[in-house]
Amino acid sequence: MELTGNILQLMPEVNGQGRNGNTWRKREFILEIPGQYPKKVCISVWGEKIDQFPLQAGAQVTASIDVESREYNGRWYTEVKAWKVQAGAGTGPVAAGTDPLPNYENFDQSAGTDDLPF
Repeated sequence: MELTGNILQLMPEVNGQGRNGNTWRKREFILEIPGQYPKKVCISVWGEKIDQFPLQAGAQVTASIDVESREYNGRWYTEVKAWKVQAGAGTGPVAAGTDPLPNYENFDQSAGTDDLPF
């Protein structure tokens, strides 16, 4: 899935050590997706991908993402992880359900060939 929008905010990088002893790094950013009702999505970038995708507030990007949920102590947590971030607008749809409305400016109602049952 791809989301295209403007980066509103960059969160500070966090890091730590897992139970297995390996270190990890994570950086999150807030992406505003345009539309009639703009949406904000918090997206995380993990590990070496932080260095591969130099992010800047105000930049327009297209993020290729995976959505994953996991359970911890009886509660479910969902994370949106970016596996690729490209500068500028992508060529695909902005996001599911946010495509612009069709242009009915030149709609010809005189055609008279509707197939509605009522």
